[in-house]
Amino acid sequence: MASTSFDPADTATAATDRPELDRPELDQRVHPAGRWLFLGVLAGGFVYAAASVFGDTAAVGEQLSLAVIAFLGLALLIALGFEFVNGFHDTANAVATVIYTNSLSAPVAVVWSGVFNLLGVLLSSGAVAYSVVTLLPVELILNVGSNAGFAMIFALLLAAIIWNLATWYVGLPNSSSHALIGSILGVGFANQLLSSGTGGTSGVEWSQAQKVLTGLAIAPVIGFAGAMILLVVMRAILRNPKLYARPAANEPPPTGIRALLIFTCTAVSFAHGGNDGQKGMGLIMLILIGCAPTAYALNRAMPSVEASALVASASNASAVFHARAGSAVMAPGAAREVLASALKTKSANDPVVYAAIGDVAADIGAKLKLHGGLAQVPATATAALRNDMYLTLDASKLAIKGDKESAIFSAADRATVSLYQKGLEAATRFIPDWVKIAVAIALGLGTMVGWKRIVVTVGEKIGKTHMTYGMGASAELMAATTILLADRFGLPVSTTHILSSGVAGATVASGAGLQAATIRNMALAWILTLPAVMALAGGLYWLFLSIARAAGTA
Repeated sequence: MASTSFDPADTATAATDRPELDRPELDQRVHPAGRWLFLGVLAGGFVYAAASVFGDTAAVGEQLSLAVIAFLGLALLIALGFEFVNGFHDTANAVATVIYTNSLSAPVAVVWSGVFNLLGVLLSSGAVAYSVVTLLPVELILNVGSNAGFAMIFALLLAAIIWNLATWYVGLPNSSSHALIGSILGVGFANQLLSSGTGGTSGVEWSQAQKVLTGLAIAPVIGFAGAMILLVVMRAILRNPKLYARPAANEPPPTGIRALLIFTCTAVSFAHGGNDGQKGMGLIMLILIGCAPTAYALNRAMPSVEASALVASASNASAVFHARAGSAVMAPGAAREVLASALKTKSANDPVVYAAIGDVAADIGAKLKLHGGLAQVPATATAALRNDMYLTLDASKLAIKGDKESAIFSAADRATVSLYQKGLEAATRFIPDWVKIAVAIALGLGTMVGWKRIVVTVGEKIGKTHMTYGMGASAELMAATTILLADRFGLPVSTTHILSSGVAGATVASGAGLQAATIRNMALAWILTLPAVMALAGGLYWLFLSIARAAGTA
């Protein structure tokens, strides 16, 4: 069966110069009932999401206008569309090894992977979701319901989708995480340039960006070196020669080896769902907060015991920061502006900022005590209380982080503030179960569509010889382990970068050569993704904001 290529010349080379590569039949036949089942699950997922939104808003007495409902529906459709594209773009990497070692047929492999992507999303921690969101400019997060906030969401999602579809079309294993983060950075630059005309970099949350970009930068190195070392270790421990021999054409491997490869595919699929699925969750939460703040700006399901604990911890944290503020005092109403400015400049180690954190923390505790918990906060006070929580959470983190040399805060102070921060995170950085389920369905269904282009590249175009069982197992074990560890620390990483680099590392360890054209194209895509998607997202943000202003709604 002819393979999908980067250009016609590659197809000719693959067909004539590599007779040693026995390609498995990439069976894409679908049972007629499968199509109806797919469409049924897709429609059911959308109906479930819509019913959940209406149920949540009705429970808090929030009335949505027809315009808001239409806008919310479109935004959710685009956000879930990103996860759908993510499914067939990124998750195809997970099934490439089981398909090209004949461990599973292609239809079974993509369905199997889709199911475990779904489970990965449902059981994810949610830490990665807000790790991505905190890359966004402070003023856009605080005013996500404004035209600028909605322009931001549409621009970054559409830019990431366009780039993913473009790289998928040419069969290039590019990272959806890379594309999304580039989109967020592009919006940050554009927002700052449009706001002030200078100092574009201050619109980007660089401390968080550095953390995220470092993970993306070292992912290919981890994948390559880790899989190479793992295959060498496997050779020393597991002496079965069948593990390192070319699979027979269109014949399944021995039972034990087959079970190993299915396990590694399952692990990568589960890990990918847990990490990549969260990126869409965070953006969906921004959409929900902007369109229905009463229902989603605060975690109204927080137990009353935890809400009471938050009141106490707010009072204690306020006392800590006031004690460190010395004689610094706040002008009435100025505390929030001080905190917003500190987050923009990334400088919070100042007595005035400490006083501002203390004031706002005290105000949060007083309001929660007055209302009797998050569930009782009235609609008119919800957005302002959420913003206060966001400001004090991130400003206190910045203050504690920057206090390494002067050591103004004692160990007891840090423990007190940490307890307060955990309470704020539980109150504001939550993911409703229905959001996880909707994202899981989108990611799982996406895995079952359009997988062939990426599978062909990973299976045929990285190494010069057929992928062996050992090569596939080592690459996937390395990928699954790395992704699960990244999720533990709240880091968004690239399944594509880790796994495709792992395949390359395992290929080198096996003594086979690499296809220079594929490696060059993959490296080029890795380098170009950030600038290309940043420019696209920034341009779309400017366009959407200009349209809103021209329509007189800005």
